[in-house]
Amino acid sequence: MVQEQLVNYTGVQLCREENIILSDINLTVNRGDFLYVIGRVGSGKSSLMKSMYADIPVEKGSAQVFDYELADIKHWQIPFLRRKIGIVFQDFQLLTDRTVEKNLEFVLYATGWKNRREIRNRINEVLVQVDMQNKTYKMPHELSGGEQQRIVIARSLLNSPSLILADEPTGNLDPETGSQIIALLREIVGHGTAVILSTHNYAIVQAFPGKIMRCENASLISM
Repeated sequence: MVQEQLVNYTGVQLCREENIILSDINLTVNRGDFLYVIGRVGSGKSSLMKSMYADIPVEKGSAQVFDYELADIKHWQIPFLRRKIGIVFQDFQLLTDRTVEKNLEFVLYATGWKNRREIRNRINEVLVQVDMQNKTYKMPHELSGGEQQRIVIARSLLNSPSLILADEPTGNLDPETGSQIIALLREIVGHGTAVILSTHNYAIVQAFPGKIMRCENASLISM
């Protein structure tokens, strides 16, 4: 059975302000993969993920995400690429002036949803998936860190992405809550979504095994 390839990087180089961050990146991610990208702070983990949703340009090589070649992606294509990717940030990035429901509603309206009943149903579906269906009326400051991260994961699932990028998703959480978040992401992989998760928390990698790549000395190394 041929696996569906979501990400294929061959000989890719990423730079910022003429400084090479990572070079000669060779990486393949298939549907249903659970991949850790490990390494020290500043080793290029976040930059690798940002390149996948065209926030950092590809300087050299071939970088394919879905049907897009990132080395020559057009500006108008980027929103369509990003709709296929769910992003989970370490610092949540929830809108602090509105409820959980309004946070999720905002994303759906911004990505072209119009039917209010369909919007309400989709919000309920993703909140059930992360076990937060009773928190729709809460403001972000009324939630714990773990609860906020569950809402962020729900937000990342709204448009049924094939790929989720989780950048240090447990960085601001205690170990027990962090483990719950990783378990939730592993469960999502079971439904066919691929997850790429960056971390420098090796205890999590040992507790929840997956494929591992390491950022080190401006290179991405398979473990």
